[in-house]
This record gives sequence, C-alpha cells and structure tokens, in this order.
Amino acid sequence: MAGNVGMEQLIPVVNKLQDAFASLGVPLSLDLPQIAVVGSQSAGKSSVLENFVGRDFLPRGSGIVTRRPLVLQLFHSKQEYGEFIHCKGRVFTDFDLIRKEIEQETDRLTGKNKGVSNIPINLRVYSPHVLNLTLIDLPGMTKVPVGDQPPDIEMQIRNMLLEFISKENCLILAISPANSDLANSDALKIAKEVDPLGLRTIGVITKLDLMDEGTDAKDILENRLLPLRRGYIGVVNRSQKDIDGKKDIRSALVAERKFFLSHPAYRHMADRMGTSFLQKVLNQQLTNHIRATLPSLQNRLQSQLLAMEKEVEEYKQFRPDDPTRKTKALMIMVNTLGQDLDKSIEGSGSQVNFEELSGGAKINRIFHEQFPFELVRMEYDERELRREITYAITNIHAIRTGLFTPDMAFEAIVKKQVERLKAPALKCVDMVVSEMTSVIRKCTEKMGRYPHLREESERIVNQKIRENEQKTKDQLILLINIELAYMNTNHEDFIGFANAQQRSEAVVKRKVGNQVIRKGWLSLHNAGMLKGMSKDLWFVLTAENIMWFKDDEEKDKKYMLPLDNLKIRDIESGFMSRRIIFALVNSDGRNVYKDQRQLELSAENQEEVDGWKASFLRAGVYPEQTNKKYGDEKGRDDYDQSQSNPQLERQVEVIRSLVASYLGIVNKTIKDLVPKTVMHLMINNLKEFIATELLAHLYSTGDQSSLMEESAEEALHREETLRLYHASKEALRIISEVNTSTVSTPVPPPVDDEWIKPDIPRALSNGNVASFTRSANSRSSISLPAVPQRPEPLSQPNTSVNRSSSIPPGPVRPAPAAPGSAPLPVPMIPSRPVSAQPLATPRIPDRPTVPDRPN
Repeated sequence: MAGNVGMEQLIPVVNKLQDAFASLGVPLSLDLPQIAVVGSQSAGKSSVLENFVGRDFLPRGSGIVTRRPLVLQLFHSKQEYGEFIHCKGRVFTDFDLIRKEIEQETDRLTGKNKGVSNIPINLRVYSPHVLNLTLIDLPGMTKVPVGDQPPDIEMQIRNMLLEFISKENCLILAISPANSDLANSDALKIAKEVDPLGLRTIGVITKLDLMDEGTDAKDILENRLLPLRRGYIGVVNRSQKDIDGKKDIRSALVAERKFFLSHPAYRHMADRMGTSFLQKVLNQQLTNHIRATLPSLQNRLQSQLLAMEKEVEEYKQFRPDDPTRKTKALMIMVNTLGQDLDKSIEGSGSQVNFEELSGGAKINRIFHEQFPFELVRMEYDERELRREITYAITNIHAIRTGLFTPDMAFEAIVKKQVERLKAPALKCVDMVVSEMTSVIRKCTEKMGRYPHLREESERIVNQKIRENEQKTKDQLILLINIELAYMNTNHEDFIGFANAQQRSEAVVKRKVGNQVIRKGWLSLHNAGMLKGMSKDLWFVLTAENIMWFKDDEEKDKKYMLPLDNLKIRDIESGFMSRRIIFALVNSDGRNVYKDQRQLELSAENQEEVDGWKASFLRAGVYPEQTNKKYGDEKGRDDYDQSQSNPQLERQVEVIRSLVASYLGIVNKTIKDLVPKTVMHLMINNLKEFIATELLAHLYSTGDQSSLMEESAEEALHREETLRLYHASKEALRIISEVNTSTVSTPVPPPVDDEWIKPDIPRALSNGNVASFTRSANSRSSISLPAVPQRPEPLSQPNTSVNRSSSIPPGPVRPAPAAPGSAPLPVPMIPSRPVSAQPLATPRIPDRPTVPDRPN
C-alpha cells in the first residue's frame, strides 16, 4: 500500500537530528504536533486519517462507527507492526487484525448497540514509513441519541472532542461533507471555539463525488463562499463498495486524481486538491514546527561549543608519549601548586569560599582568637595561687621568721606559671599544621588528572610540613625556656616591689572606655522561656556591658547586663541540638539575669563561639576555673592558719601583685612571638620549599613517565570532551542543512470568518442552529452571494445623450417577515426619471473650408 510520501521525506531529517543529539547524550525533544479529526457522523473522518497514515486499519461502516477515541501513536522503526496498551506483549503484524481488535475493544466497553465512551483506545504503530506523531480519531458529533446512547449524547461527545482539540499542540482537521450545508458544519463551529484565530484549523471537504448532478463546491474550495484562514482541501475517499472490493489506497489515490482533473469545476485547482495535497499541507506544518525548534537547539549547541573551546584546544595538541609534554606539564603543575598555596594563605585567590573559613583566614583566627583563648583557659586559680605563694614564702623562711618579702618565692611562682605556657603554644602549632594539611589537599586537586603526581606531591609536602612542625615546636619551647632563664625585673612595664606594696587586694580591671567590641546574632535559651526554647537576638558587646536587641536595627533594647564579676562557662549541647552553647555566670554565685543563675547563649558553629569567647576576653570576661582539691586536709588547715598572720598575708599580696605584673609581660611577648615564629618557620618556609625544591624532589623519586601517567578518569574525560565537541559541530552542521533544505511557509493572513458562530451549551441543548445559506445541492442553479464591495457613487443622468434602451435592474429578494406579522408589500421596480422637455438632437459640425492654393 502507498504510504505518506511527504512524511517519508521528513524521516531522514529527523533521524539525522536524533542521531546527532543521541551522540551528545542529549534527548531531542521536537514535540511534533498532534493531528485530530472532528466532524459529524459518517463525514469521512477515519478515511482521511487513514489516508494520511497510508495504511488501511480503521473500522468502516454506516452510522456511528468510531464510538471511542482512538489515540494512534506512530513510532519510526525498522519493522512494521502494531501494539495495543490493553494487550500488553501481543504484537499485531496484520493490519486487518488491528481493525478487528479495535472493533472488539469498542464493543467490549460500549456494547454492540451504538453506545459511546470517552475512554480512549491506545494503539501504537511502528513503521519505517512514519514519523513520531500522535493522530486522534474521534467519534462523530450527533444530536439525536440512538440505541444505547444516553440522552445527553451530544454534550458527551462535545466534551470529549474539546478534551483533545483544546491543546495548543493539536492540528484540527475540520471534516465537512460536500453534500450538506457548510454553514451548519459542527466541525467548523467547535474548531472556532478552541482556535478563534484559525491558526490550527484546516477545512477538509469530503464526498465531492456524491454531490447532486449539476452542483459543485467550487466556491467553497476557492475559499470565497465561507472563508477559513487556512482554506479548504477537497478529498475523495473510498466508498464502502470500494472497501468491500479490497480497493487499495494506491488505486484510490489514482482515481481521486482522475476525478479532480476531469471535473470541469475542479480541474483548474486539481493540484491543490486531494489526499496527496492534504498530506503535503500537514507535512509542511510538521516541517514548520521542526524549523521553529531549531534556533533554540542551535543556541544551546553554540554555547556548549564556546564553553569547551579552550579545553578542546589543549586536548587537540595532546601527545600521550611526548616526554617534552610531560616535563612541561610537571613544571606547570608544580608552579600552579605554589601559586595556589600562596593565594590561599595571602587571600588573593580568585575562588572565594562562601561556606567556611579556610586558608589564611582560618590561620588568622587561630593566631588572634583561638590561641589567646587557650592562654586564658590555663589561667591560674586565685585561691590555689595564693596558697602556693604562702607555702613558698613559709618554706623559704624555714625556721626563721621573715621580716622581708623573699624574691625567691616570686621567681619560683613565675617559673611555674611560665612553664605552663608551653601547652597552648604547642597546641597553636598543631592547629596550624592541621589547616595547612587541608590547604595542601585542596591545592593539589588540580593534579587530579595525574594521580601519581598528586599522591607524591602530597607526600613530599606533608613530610616537609612535619619537619617544619618539629622545628617550630622546638623554637617555641626555646622561647619559653629563654623566658625561664632570666627574670627581667627591670622591665619598663614591671611594677616593682614599691608599687606592688601599694596595690589593694582587689584586682583593678583596666578599661579603655566603653567601646564596642563585637556585634552579632546569638540565641538566648533560658530568659523567661520554656525549657528547650530559644530566641535569636542581636547582641552588642562593649568594654563594660553586653546588651541585646530585638533585631540589628538596635532600636528595641531588651536588656543591658554589666560585665563585672562575669565568667564564661562551657555547657554541653543537648542530644538533638546542633548549636554550640556557653553561659555567662557570676563569680560570686549571684543571679546573672532576673532569677537565672546563668545566661545561656549559643551560636551555629564552634568558630562563632570561639570568636565570641575571644571578644569576651578583650572585655575582661574570662573562663570559669574549676576549683582544685588541695592535697589533704592538713594543707588546707595550714593555709587557713596563714591568713591569720597579717605580716604573711601582706607578703603574699605583694608577691601576688608582682607575679601578675610579670606574667602579663610574658603573655604579651608570647602572644606576639608565637604567630611570628609559626609564620616564619612553617608557612613561609613551606612556600619557599615548593617554589625551589619540590620539583627536584619529584625528579628524584624515579620514573617521570609513571609519575605523569594520566588517570583512567582523565583519559575518559578527554575522549568524552573531544567526542562531545565533534558531535556538537556535526549537530550544528545538520541543523544548517535542515535550514537550507527545508522551507517554512508563512501563516496565511486572517480572513473574515465571523460567519462561523461558535456553539454554546444552550444552543446545543435546544438544537437550534441558524442556517446561513441554502443547501449546496442547489448552489449551481441560483446566483451565489457575492463578496461585499465598496458602493460606487451614483452619477447624474446624462441629458445630452438620448439612450434608446436601458438595462433593467435585477429582481430583488424580499426580506423575510418577522414571525406573527403581516407580509410586507412587494417592492416596486423604480423607473428611470423622464426629463420635462425633449432633448434636442445634437448638430453635426460642418467641415472646415480649405483655402485655395496660391498661384
């Protein structure tokens, strides 16, 4: 059987595009439009759809044959067969069996007595002669129920049609038989409702060979009588006798062509009529749709090419076994590692981490927040320190009663406290080492294409970090030992014995004005709220107090808490809580806030909490110390008895003031020298090592070929990138070919189709549809209504010419009378006006006299 030639010509174009995009790994979504046929019963809808496919497979007969929607999905395939969704696993290779299965499935749900159902039958046809399309055969519109049809059969079928043709991606074939009045076409009316602009509607006139003798549809097909934007196409389908006689579609197309060429009313437009032209029009719509989707595909491919251009240029020059390339790549990788490390430490990197602190910023926090906090955490307990000073003074005096304060007690206490500075200094080094290891791991990510090089580089650099770590720790221990070696009591900041004796017992906290130290959001947990509840507030920490507000505008102040006698206490977070909690407590045990013993605060992460703790240190709020148990009850008794000795108590206070003054000097020195030592011996030394010695260490490890061997993932990535690049270029070439080999037809201009009155439910329910013209059976015997034209101005009668005859005006049809009124009188034929006086016969002028020739 003959197929759809136009569709078969589009198949290679779509196949090329699909192959090109399949090689890219990107699905090609052309989303070709659906084609639905609508019309009254026995209008030839199924025949038109069948001719478009080019296969004979739909049920035929008289009356209502299509009683369920048939959703026909066409798939391009090398083999030709059909499948029904309700018959999973069963393949139909005989199209006669497909027709029988459609009839049986229809009868199974609707019965055999003309019943209808809106449940569709889904048929999939695989063929090498079709495109991936969806065709919809719909039941014919009717007004009078028959058989088992319900009383509202008209509305049911109408709603069923609207469900399918309302989609913007659906072409509507409005089928109207030529032997019925076109003005009453239900197909055109319902198409007008969903497609008022006429962009998706094509009129199809069937049964042209069944019109009464002497009549034709010439004015309709020429789009002059009742115009549509996309016009009408006439077709001649096979009759039931032809189908029963096994007349195939090819023979039917030949007979249809002969009909249009031989008919006197249609021969001048035979090239625009017939099933073949309808196929051509529909295929052109598919071509237009394909061309409309190509620009977006082309833009996407061009963007992808530009993104890959630089990488592909590098891969084009790739030579796996070239030693020069390997040496150059090794040097580039090492230099890149040094540059990335320097950028990460110095903060000049192009890639900024928005998630967390890293690199130089993290090390800066270690130097200026975490390390000072660790120094304060080992702050001595006041009671324990005074007890140690008491024992030291008493033991130095021994059996004698001392009259003067011994400076040996001062040195002994100071050396013990300075010795304790080693732990926070070494912990600072450990934190920096941990961060440097993370930085190196991140900086070597660019070596991922060479796994052996990355592994060896990380090993060498981490080994260097460990060496620098030990040197740095030794240097810091040396610095502390230097502090222990000599007590410089002549330091300009040291108060001396004279000033120490004038110090009062109370510790004087030095303030630098009520300046703002820190602002930020914290959660307040136990301030008059239920247990487990918290509230986010805006906190402002100054040198004298801490305040919190409703929001960061700082207008609605909730409370202001002085910092006097406050301490910081760590609190374990709850099992389900992710926030880090700490508390402010009063050193003398009093309530801190209202009736609360402690003020519980929390932040999102440990870094935020460490930052707030460091800020509290600047304001003079230190961590709370856990009271240590004294050695035994006798030692506590000795200390308590010493407090009753006024002279010993005075000496203890003097030593206490001297120790605090000298330790302040030492802490200030350590806070300054530890970051400088770590920076010099660890970080700067590592950067210099990578810049000058790492390459030599890599060469000394052995075979450079194995060192620069690519990973399987990198080789696959390179091949995939090159493949995508060439596939994208091929797809662009195919798109260009499609653009040049196909032609897009413009949308026809709008026409005056107001003659189509869209149906409304009331009109449909009453069955009253106005008739706009007489039956097509009598169109050739009477004059057709002409296209209205601009009226010409009336001219005055020419009185100078006496016409012997005049053309009488044509008869005028009387207007219909209103219902229930008397008939109007027949209008009189107007006569030509007669002039009052007879017109004179015009005089013929005399011939002019010719002068005589001179002699």
